[in-house]
Formats: sequence, C-alpha cells, structure tokens
Amino acid sequence: MEGILKMFNPSKLKVKFSPFTNELMPIGCRKYTLTHSDKTGELFLSIGSDYNMAAIDKYTRDEFLAEIISQNNKYILLGTVYVSGGEFDEQTAEKRFMIFQREAKLAITAVIYGDRQFFTHYAHLLDSSIIIKFKSTFP
Repeated sequence: MEGILKMFNPSKLKVKFSPFTNELMPIGCRKYTLTHSDKTGELFLSIGSDYNMAAIDKYTRDEFLAEIISQNNKYILLGTVYVSGGEFDEQTAEKRFMIFQREAKLAITAVIYGDRQFFTHYAHLLDSSIIIKFKSTFP
C-alpha cells in the first residue's frame, strides 16, 4: 500500500458531494464516480446516492464506479470498471483490463481518502470486503 500512497497525490483530488449527501449520510446507497484528466493528472470524485453520469466520457469509458452495499448483514465496497462492450477490439480490451487492474488500488485509495470523514466516522467499513467487477464482452 505504501507504493500506492506515493503515487496518490491528495492535492490532485477534487471531491464533490451530490445533493442530499454529505460526509456522514447516507450509508446505504452511497455511490462513487471517479474520473480523471490525462492532461492535468487530476482525479474527480463525485459522492452521492446516484452515479454522476455527466462526468463519464462516453468515448474513453475510463471511470471507476463504486458503491457501498449491504449483503448478508455485511457492508461491501463494490467497484465496477467498464472494459469493453464490443466497441474495442480484443487487444485494446486486454490493454484496458491490464491498466484498470494496475490502477484499481489507486482508485480505491482515492475513494477512501476523498470520503475520509465518512470512513473515519464509520471506521468499521474499512474492514469491509472490496469486490471489483470488470465488465467486458471478452472473457
């Protein structure tokens, strides 16, 4: 994790809360949309009860989506990454998959840091399982 924290620059993270969402509420239905700028290296985290679909670039589809869900009386951080729906060839999809795998820890670090007051208040959530789904038409 130390290497990830060296790569993560908190000053490059911009956080925005959607209406009816703040540092403490809600717990359930808490969703994260993480996007970035290749030009500036900035990360943009939206926190709300819905994903920030307006922040997603429909051509690059390089966002990281996550949500806190309850499953079997436990909370889970469920992340989703879009690899390919057929618009990318298999070689490009494989490259995207490798990049998303490499950057997953950075994305999770950004989410937890960006919502650190929430995770400080609900510290038990830091022990939650993390599951990341990679969506692709290729196996």
